Amino acid sequence: MTDALKRLSDEGVAIWLDDLSRRRITSGNLAELIDESHVVGVTTNPTIFQKAISGGDGYEQQLADLAARKLTVEEALRMITTADVRDAADILRPVFDATDGQDGRVSIEVDPRLAHNTTATIAEAKQLAWLVDRPNTFIKIPATKAGLPAISEVIGKGISVNVTLIFSLERYRAVMDAYMTGLEKAKAAGLDLSKIRSVASFFVSRVDTEVDKRLDKIGGDEAKALRGKAAVANARLAYQAYEQVFASDRWAELERAGAHKQRPLWASTGVKDPAYPDTLYVTELVAPNTVNTMPEATLQATGDHGEITGDTIHGTYEQAKAELDALAAVGISYDDVVQVLEDEGVEKFATSWNDLLQSTEAELKRLAPTEA
Repeated sequence: MTDALKRLSDEGVAIWLDDLSRRRITSGNLAELIDESHVVGVTTNPTIFQKAISGGDGYEQQLADLAARKLTVEEALRMITTADVRDAADILRPVFDATDGQDGRVSIEVDPRLAHNTTATIAEAKQLAWLVDRPNTFIKIPATKAGLPAISEVIGKGISVNVTLIFSLERYRAVMDAYMTGLEKAKAAGLDLSKIRSVASFFVSRVDTEVDKRLDKIGGDEAKALRGKAAVANARLAYQAYEQVFASDRWAELERAGAHKQRPLWASTGVKDPAYPDTLYVTELVAPNTVNTMPEATLQATGDHGEITGDTIHGTYEQAKAELDALAAVGISYDDVVQVLEDEGVEKFATSWNDLLQSTEAELKRLAPTEA
């Protein structure tokens, strides 16, 4: 089961699980995945928490306690989600220690409704870091235009950040710039740069979903031949950008001061189209110093039949650029695709969060003690 996962790990790809629930923690499943499937990190998002908490398994006692204390639904939800992240971080702490802080991380996201509010995002990130109070956490901040200065400010305060919802190459370069600006702030403040880590979550499968939809509308053999090419090409060119940025003189100065590179993280790696191999966004994105955060189904598929043949990114940049150029030639606007995906991503997470607030509020009311 784990030979392919071990090979993937040996190639320099950190395997993270894109899921978390209280049952996964208390049943020992997370510990088992760490021990047997080379999982070295966990990511969460509002949709994951919405699924876990709305399922109700393992949350009722805490919800009853929170109802008795008459907390607001927002406060209650943060108590619940940070408890899960804290417990998962404790399970992963040996990995964190063994990798000198590179892995063994758990990510928790700022309220997605704040995605276009820089000041509120900074305040929320600081609050989450304080609430979880574990060195092996990442605070997730979306790579919106308002998120970029928030990333710099939060990194500048010594808080490790997972930058999420990156779709475009231009925005990814802006994210790396924001990270280095943050490190420069931290250095000026006298902080230890070696304690600060970051990953940049570059979303993959959603690109194919959006582009393929547009190709199907265009129709014809030329468009059909381009289906399933955009996401991998986009991610490979992101890795090229990563190599270029972290070879700069600006970065070299920060590295001499103890800073660590911001690793590219392949997110949204569950295959949406059954016509494609279910390990597509794993096997085609193998390169050193990367992270692949997988839904459990993708993790299991990779362990079962994933073909890890070594580095599948270096040497592909010209082909990747040609594939994106071919999309433009048939009338698909790259800039429009990535903007639509960013807008939809923010909206989907905000919708999940609002749904979770409503279901949590209903549970708090149901469990509230009867006044004597």
